[in-house]
Amino acid sequence: MRVQITMACGECKQRNYTTMKNKKNDPDRIEMNKYCKFCRKHTVHKETK
Repeated sequence: MRVQITMACGECKQRNYTTMKNKKNDPDRIEMNKYCKFCRKHTVHKETK
């Protein structure tokens, strides 16, 4: 049930993080506040394909 996903910055659209999620518990796309080294600040990171 767990799949690997990629997280992209909401501002600069760079793909910075990979993480795992459980599709059964989180069927929708995940949004998290994470640090972006390109923007040099904490931004919203969204799940991408």
